[in-house]
Amino acid sequence: MEPSLDPARLDPASVRRAFERAAATYDAAAVLQREIGQRMAERLGVVKLLPEAILDVGCGTGEGLSELRTRFPAASIVGVDTALPMLAAARRRATAAAAAERSILGRLFGHRSAGGARALVCADACRLPLAAATFDLVWSNLALHWINEPPLAFAEFHRVLRTGGLLMFTTFGPDTLTELRTAFARSDRATHVSRFVDMHDLGDMLVHAGFAEPVMDMEKLTLTYGDAGALMRDLRATGAQNATVGRPRGLMGRSRWQRMIAALEGFRREGRLPATFEVVYGHAWKPEPRVAADGRAIVRVHPRPR
Repeated sequence: MEPSLDPARLDPASVRRAFERAAATYDAAAVLQREIGQRMAERLGVVKLLPEAILDVGCGTGEGLSELRTRFPAASIVGVDTALPMLAAARRRATAAAAAERSILGRLFGHRSAGGARALVCADACRLPLAAATFDLVWSNLALHWINEPPLAFAEFHRVLRTGGLLMFTTFGPDTLTELRTAFARSDRATHVSRFVDMHDLGDMLVHAGFAEPVMDMEKLTLTYGDAGALMRDLRATGAQNATVGRPRGLMGRSRWQRMIAALEGFRREGRLPATFEVVYGHAWKPEPRVAADGRAIVRVHPRPR
């Protein structure tokens, strides 16, 4: 099938607009996103890495930037997002945090922090306007499932990493929002929920992009809601709206909506509607190159120890 005819393909402009609109509501609703970011950050404790430069792809309102700054205060950190209002919110968060830090340190020690610099860039993850071999850590929390071609993003992550650098990311897997997907499928044939990539396929993409030692694992988290309206409001507030090419273009009729609600109610347990999220965690390293820029193989000779 031609990509342009694939109903499950994402419309990048719709994705961007959804996150632009959600910039003002994101922080209040992003409970799951923060929890996954924290779990991802805890995994940094099992790798030996002291990065001088860090790239956060899909930084949103800057929650991850703050976490990375806390863990690596001397590092230079760059945040990238496709939605400009999200970056404006990240800037406000960083400015407020810096002012609070200066105030505290000024009262205690009479000087300000000498922490690493931060920059924010509005850009597409598949076309990063950044120099090659610039970063020691590329970090991306819940951004990859908003990209039609993850291999292109992985290629860009590989390009901007230095040799020996680490890519660490999270994304959603195929069982995400399975209840909502099933319920909508009983109401019409339009696409209402995004398509998510299996973690094994993501691991293969990493290897194809040139990464080494990929580690992939998964867990399922479930949020519960009193009704479908609360679930929809949460998704909308975090920018997680239907941005597929095959999405309905008009208002959903009452009969179709009622069929969807009836199907969704079949999942209700102990008075609550569940929303399942399959969370995929991945990390991989950029190894030493095996091929030179002109295509010739690189042969490394290591002297024998005497």
